[in-house]
Parts: sequence; C-alpha cells; structure tokens
Amino acid sequence: MTEHALQFIRRGRVVKLENVSPTRTLLEVLRDDLHCTAAKEGCAEGDCGACTVVTAEAREGTLHWRAINACIAPAHGIDGLALWTAEDLALDPLITREAPPAASATPVPHASADASSTAHPAQQAILACHGSQCGFCTPGFVMSLFGLYQRTGGAACSREAARSALSGNLCRCTGYRPLLDAAEAMGRMPKALVNETELLQKLEQLSTGLRWGSGEKSENVGWMAPTDLPTLLTLRARHPQAQLIAGATDVGLWITKQHRDFAAVLSTTRVAELRRIEARGGTLRIGAAVSLEDAFGELATHWPPLREFFERFAGAPVRAAGTLGGNVANGSPIGDSMPLLIALGARLVLTSVRGERSLPIEDFYLGYRRTALAADEVLAYIDVPLPAAHTPQRVAAWKVSKRVEDDISAVCLALTLTLDAAGERIVGARIGAGGVAATPVRAHKTEAALIGSTLGFAAFDAAAAVLQAEFEPLSDLRASSAYRRAALAALLHRFGREAEGQANVSLATLTLEADA
Repeated sequence: MTEHALQFIRRGRVVKLENVSPTRTLLEVLRDDLHCTAAKEGCAEGDCGACTVVTAEAREGTLHWRAINACIAPAHGIDGLALWTAEDLALDPLITREAPPAASATPVPHASADASSTAHPAQQAILACHGSQCGFCTPGFVMSLFGLYQRTGGAACSREAARSALSGNLCRCTGYRPLLDAAEAMGRMPKALVNETELLQKLEQLSTGLRWGSGEKSENVGWMAPTDLPTLLTLRARHPQAQLIAGATDVGLWITKQHRDFAAVLSTTRVAELRRIEARGGTLRIGAAVSLEDAFGELATHWPPLREFFERFAGAPVRAAGTLGGNVANGSPIGDSMPLLIALGARLVLTSVRGERSLPIEDFYLGYRRTALAADEVLAYIDVPLPAAHTPQRVAAWKVSKRVEDDISAVCLALTLTLDAAGERIVGARIGAGGVAATPVRAHKTEAALIGSTLGFAAFDAAAAVLQAEFEPLSDLRASSAYRRAALAALLHRFGREAEGQANVSLATLTLEADA
C-alpha cells in the first residue's frame, strides 16, 4: 500500500519522508529514521514526558503551539506542521536571539562558562538552576518549557503556570523545585523567540502541496486525514474497517503496548467543522476534534468551579493532543470527561452519509468498550446546555486517584443541581459516575433522592447511602469495591457540608489553627 509523503518543517527546512506506516509513531521516526535521539522513550504511554516535543500549526493566520508526547503520537499527525526537539533549539535559524544587556538591575541566573551561547533560555535556565541530574528526562522538561516560552512570548511566568506546563513531565531524581525555578528564570534571560512571521510563510507554502481533503488525493493509502466533514463521512462509508483516530492518546497505547497494527487509519483531527466551538441557542457545541485543553478551557468559562477538576485530567501534553470527542467515543469506564458531561446534560451528535442523529451521552454506552456508534458513523459534536441566566445552579466534579496529576481515576463523580429561585431547594439533579460500572453511568436513584430536598448536609448524607447501594463496582489494582463505595459516599458528604458553608472539609482549603 503506497503511502503519501509526510512533510513538516524542522530547523527552517521541509523534511519529506516517504512510505511511513500509518501506525508508526513520531518518536520512532525521530529516533530511527532521522537519528534525533534527544527525545527518549521512557514509558511509551504518554505518562513520563521524556519524549516531549513541540509542534506549531498555522490556524487562521496565527501559530498554535503544543507540547505533545512523541511516543504515542502518530507520525502522520505532524504532516504540514513545524516540529522541534531539544536538539533543534540551538540550531534552528528561525529562532531570533536578543543580545544580552551590558548590565541588568534584575539578578539573572547564568549558565556556566562552557555552555553554548546559542542555547535556548529554557536550556540555560535548567543548567543554571541545577535542574538536571541523570539527564534522561531533561530534554522533555526543556521542550515543555520551550512550548510555554513560545506561548507567552518569552514573558516571565508564574510558578503556577510553570507547574501546569510541567504536569506531564516526570522527574525521578532532581526534584521539581529547581525545575520550577528554571521556568521562572528563563523569562528574565535575553529572549530567543521563533520568527513567527517567517514560519507562517513556510507553513503556508507547505500547505499548498497536495493534501487530504483536496479531492485529488488517492485513497490507496493507509493514512487518511480529510479536512472537511463531507469527505470524512464519505471515507468512513467506504472504509468502515479503518481505525478512527483523533489525538491517539489511547490508540497510541494500543500500538506501543498491544503491538496492534492497522492497515488503514482515518484521522478526524484535520476536519475544520469538528475543530470549532460555538454557542448557539443556549447550547455550547464542541466539535469532536477540539483538543481537551481547548474544550476544558471553554467549559471552565461557563462553569468556573470545574477548573481544578480539568487540571487533574492527565498531563498538559495529553490534554494538548487528546480530543474531547476521542475521550467520549473511546468508551472507557474510567474516562474523566464522561461523568461530567453526563452531569451537564450533554447530547452527542452522530453523523454519517445517511444523516445525523442526537442522543443523551448516557445512552451512548452499551457495555464495556461498546457504544451506539454505527460502522459508518462518526461522533461529530458534543452539545452541552448552557446554564440559564436566572436559574441558580451548583456544579461540582471530583476525581479520586493515587496521584494528583497524570493518573487514572479510581472513582470520578460529577453533579449538577438546579435550585429554586431562592437557591435553597433542589428542583433538578444530574449525577454522573465513573469507575463504578462497565461504562460511565448516571445515578438516577441518587438524583431522585435529592430532588425536593433542602440544600444541606442532611439531604446529602441521605443521598450518600443511596449512591453507595446504586452501583456494584469491581475491585482491581486501583481500588477495592468497598473503597469505591466509601469514596462515593464521602464525596457527597463533603459536598453537603460545603453547601452549608462549613470550613475545612477539603484538603484544598484546609487551614490549621496555630498552637496556643
């Protein structure tokens, strides 16, 4: 099966690779074909960040920067983009370096005298702040910081922003304090920014080549990446056996861990209609190919209390590469977005050449990893009802896992409560749960127990008993059945006490009194 050429910008030049398999990862191409060994293979599942690289994509005249995990990213996903690894930062002619000032009133950490003068501020700062010991993970940290640096235009960043940017990078020996110090320090060094105007021109020239979606590209290839919805649906109808793929943050593991091979892959990530977020008629329509990062950011503007929950979804590179539609269509019983979308009353729009249909998200899941998606259908949109302006509402979501960041849930629980005009009585409730059944589920019995109750801990203590009995979770390596039931009850207990204004019911807000 002849594969079309894979092309991308690296170090200011076009890299062209022929006959790249649809299941070949970006990391394999970098290390084996291009002999770029800065990106490492650590976990091969997107958890450690040793393979982190940065990409830039032209979107409506601007550059969209992402730090992603090369170990699970399909190589063809880089087609038409620009790419950097840690070894590119000192050699890229598109990076314009500012001359260091003769003297600075602000103390700036400096690298040792043997450091290259062309090293990027992210590299200099890690060296100066002693942010590397064994060095295996260091290139990944460098690239996460480089991505942050470009997104902020080289401005100084807060420690919290640095912590978020590094949430997908695992350090086993140095410790995070010097790495966070480095993140803060790089913004005080002479700037070294990519010339975005010149890069946009190069990407525009690259995009004029023959690409999927033009109507001219042959279908006799393993990788199909249409750029419009009609073409996607036509290809889906013609190739129902092709593996649908989006950000590949889960399918990538099927390749690296299960050694699965796909003769044909149909990617949704370039379809323009599926990359948009639109508010229409009281509904927020999120395209299935919108990244988790962008989708969560939009949802958080309408439901600010959910921001902390979103930051606990995987690490930054996974949120940048993965899509909301991919997480939903994946059908995992421990996917974090589905319980929340159930609680928010989301509906899914499934589309094919035969037309489209809409159904509640809780009706989409038929069994373990089984969904209502037909062989010729794709998930196109997630429609989320926006909160009514004058209707009191309470929304909350919790994730219980062994690590705070970049971990899989043992239990996930989300709820939306609609209150009366006085904000005291519960007149509507929706509760979604994950990790307690073969699919993400809605807690109908617990909802019924809450409706009509006064907002307060008494109602939630009673509902907690109902919730514990509503599901029969399995015991596995993450948690026992008894623990999962106890966690469900504890979360409702806590919410009831928070609703009454009690303090110190959450570790996030816990304050200790000073000793007398």
